[in-house]
Amino acid sequence: MSDPVSTASGRAYLAIPGPSVVPDAVLQAMHRPSPNIYGGELVEMTHGIIPDLARVARTRHHTAIYIGNGHATWEAALSNVIAPGDAVLVLTTGLFGHGWAGMAEGIGAEVEILEFGDKGPFDPARVAERLQADSAHRIKAVLAVHVDTSTSVRNDIAGLRAAMDAAGHPALLMADCIASLGCDRFEMDDWGVDVMVTGCQKGLMVPAGLGFVFFNDKAAQVRAAMPRVSRYWDWAPRSDPEEFYQYFNGTAPTHHLYGLRAALDMIHDEGIENVWARHDRLARAIWAACEAWSTDGPLRLNIADRDHRSRAVSTILIGSPHGTALRDWTERHLGLTLGIGLGLSAPGETGRDGVFRLGHMGHVNGQMVLGLLGGIETGLTALGIPHGAGALEAATAVIAG
Repeated sequence: MSDPVSTASGRAYLAIPGPSVVPDAVLQAMHRPSPNIYGGELVEMTHGIIPDLARVARTRHHTAIYIGNGHATWEAALSNVIAPGDAVLVLTTGLFGHGWAGMAEGIGAEVEILEFGDKGPFDPARVAERLQADSAHRIKAVLAVHVDTSTSVRNDIAGLRAAMDAAGHPALLMADCIASLGCDRFEMDDWGVDVMVTGCQKGLMVPAGLGFVFFNDKAAQVRAAMPRVSRYWDWAPRSDPEEFYQYFNGTAPTHHLYGLRAALDMIHDEGIENVWARHDRLARAIWAACEAWSTDGPLRLNIADRDHRSRAVSTILIGSPHGTALRDWTERHLGLTLGIGLGLSAPGETGRDGVFRLGHMGHVNGQMVLGLLGGIETGLTALGIPHGAGALEAATAVIAG
């Protein structure tokens, strides 16, 4: 097929699994001169941000804000409850579970990995069996990723807590919700999570730069018994500051806070239950399209079971060189950027040429998702990649309800 005239001019669509699309209201809130960081509007606004963040996390407990990305929150959370030589159990279902394990090793923890592959969730029964074998209770924390952005698997955090309780083990349950918060249902307190980490650049719809750690009283008691904690990572003054600067251990991330205020207003105006329902419907539309494409040709969703798929990100296997070719084509000709594969290859291959990922998190709606799917179908057609028919019709039926 001859190379078509590019239609990429106009507003581009970044459909990667974070950073997500930033709402105009957030951009406008950030577009202002630097404010006073010692008093006035910024201080009062930040006091209001803390409880509204906790509402999204579904917790009545403690919140700490860090200037950093999700990797920073991994280290911040670990530094407050894990001392060198402490044992942690890490459940891995993709690249980011291994990343958190590496961060724990970096602070001197004794890390044990329970590997569950990259095609489905972890097995809580297997975790319970391992914890029951730890009769001396050496394992101080269990680290679990709610949604691993590399594989798009959604893990059962409530089931994990039930397994830990059944094993009678006192370890902290620490959850990574960097990809899932504000997209997939998450209930920190009701699910018994002791520590949760996330970032601002996905479901919270703010440009990358802020990370958050939420922790309950059990985790606070563990922190209080620590022999030492880095003064920068210490969550105690950040969660209960005597002076405003202690929220951030220095200068506040002023413009990010204005953007976050606008984003939280949008989330709470819509209502978190409605936010979850919107993400569920849009994800099901994407799945329906992918399942239709997969009836003829190489395209497959990485997670076969719908019950185990994230509502925030979809990882798609299509085989080399189709993944890279499709990403390049849609960006060059449509202004549509698809996500690269991370830590995952198509069956029988190495590298990321046979994988692409879709972010459907945060500020997304029906027409955006239908445009995304139409762009992918256009690229499949232009590149001559075999695919089944009826994908857009299947997605339309889901969104139409």
